[in-house]
Amino acid sequence: MKYLKELLMLVVSLLVLNVWLFRLNKETIYRGGDALNMIEEFAVYGLNETMFYIIGALKVLSATGLLVGFFYKKTIVPCASIMAVLMCGAIVMHFRVDDEAIKFLPAGLMLVSSLAIIYLDRSIEPQS
Repeated sequence: MKYLKELLMLVVSLLVLNVWLFRLNKETIYRGGDALNMIEEFAVYGLNETMFYIIGALKVLSATGLLVGFFYKKTIVPCASIMAVLMCGAIVMHFRVDDEAIKFLPAGLMLVSSLAIIYLDRSIEPQS
């Protein structure tokens, strides 16, 4: 189970960092509404540029914190929790704009993975 937790930490971190650092201005089938990039997607959801930067910073910091968790375990649960909350928000936004199911997939998978990381961390690591 320890290896599953570590695999999920790596997958969530790398996928989120990939989306927010390298695919930000690229079109994908997962963008909300008819958005062609991340800034347009936030506009589709009715969110302004400030929210774009706040959410982006939280996601990048949380993803980085999950990677730090390989060396400093205390960052795992807080970062996975923040990621789970952000992914719940992403799912709500997809619902609000009536997106088709495929567009929910990445946020849904990241939510389930983040919750699994929290569960596995709590059940594997001894609590003090």
